[in-house]
Amino acid sequence: MFNRRLPYQCHQEGGITTAGSRIYSWSKGVFHSILPCNTRSDKRFVFGFHQLSQGPKMATQIQTVTSISASTDPFENLPFRELPPFPDDIPTAPLHRLSLSALRKTVAESEALFAASKNLGFFYLDLRDDDLGNALIQGSEQVFDIGPNIFDLGREKLAEYDHGAKGSIMGYKGYGSQVVDEKGNLDRNEFFNIPKDDILGISQEPLPQPDIIHHRADLLKSFMTHAHELVTLLLTHLEKHLQLPPQALTSLHRLTSPSGDHIRLIRAPPQPPSDLRTSLGKHTDFGSITILFNRLGGLQILPPPAILPPGQPPEWMYVKPIRDHCIINFGDAMTKFTRGVVRSNIHRVVAPPGQQGRETRWSVVYFGRPEDDVALRGLVGEKENGEEEEGMNAKEWIKLQGLRLRNANVAGKEMGLEERRKLWEESGRGT
Repeated sequence: MFNRRLPYQCHQEGGITTAGSRIYSWSKGVFHSILPCNTRSDKRFVFGFHQLSQGPKMATQIQTVTSISASTDPFENLPFRELPPFPDDIPTAPLHRLSLSALRKTVAESEALFAASKNLGFFYLDLRDDDLGNALIQGSEQVFDIGPNIFDLGREKLAEYDHGAKGSIMGYKGYGSQVVDEKGNLDRNEFFNIPKDDILGISQEPLPQPDIIHHRADLLKSFMTHAHELVTLLLTHLEKHLQLPPQALTSLHRLTSPSGDHIRLIRAPPQPPSDLRTSLGKHTDFGSITILFNRLGGLQILPPPAILPPGQPPEWMYVKPIRDHCIINFGDAMTKFTRGVVRSNIHRVVAPPGQQGRETRWSVVYFGRPEDDVALRGLVGEKENGEEEEGMNAKEWIKLQGLRLRNANVAGKEMGLEERRKLWEESGRGT
């Protein structure tokens, strides 16, 4: 049914595209991105659905356009050249594509940011043509290089840096130590969390770290500082759109205050083609803003019903990595601060699609989180009758959520299958 891709037509100077001028087409139950590679506009789109006279529903788009300019580096031609390309025939999630450079200059880009925060809670951020963005591109590449040096230490050595028994989510999380679904299956990745507070000298009692962390401390400090600067910028824009006082959000996320901010390095080795499973179970992020750099597919999101046709069940959709872009998503803390205005969307990680599945999947993530002593209460609007707000602070909340599914398969105290299934059920992840 309606998989014909109509040409992209724009009218400059505030014109509105016709319903047939679609940026995304709806076909076979999923969205297909058809954003042309040689155009950019400084206003984005909203979803709409039109009931055709014949009966079936067809996805349409309405877009107000104030300017169109050619792109010298086409959107669809930004692969990671040293890796297999993301398959062309796999539908991808309808993320807004924003520009950091434009975000500093135009009201339209700021409005697009706010729309993305409410509708899906995920968006691409083009980091090119901006000093901070270029620093993050370069810094992330260097942080990627730290990953092999850490994980090549081996799981036995890395287990010394698993601080879960101390009540900390920092340090090493071993392969197959988290439950990922209702069947009791275990994850297929390992990661290492590097705390901001240790690297910036804020912690009173820094955790033990591998030598490579100490040797690259200057790089890590620089990357954390730049990533936090981006978090602050995004929060500043949200403050304005939410009509909050200046620094209402940024004052809860100060770089030099104790918080759960950290860099996460993730390694997910190739999976057997005959036994592909979820690498990281479905979840929402616990903090405020997540900045993700990855090179291979595997990340999937579950679109909210609000952007789907009536009666259409949500289905998991891949998020295609794009070179020189990061993927931004909002977490539970922002949903709490805004009483649901900002969306924290569910997502998971599976094996990369197509030929990418033969490669080890590496990711670099910066988690921006509220300061430890910040209460997770609404800052926007009035508390509704019967509404209950969290009584715990950010540190307690993140610890509770982060350790909830950990240590399901620790040497010497492995959980049985039924125990793992019960753990998943009690976690609330299945709802």
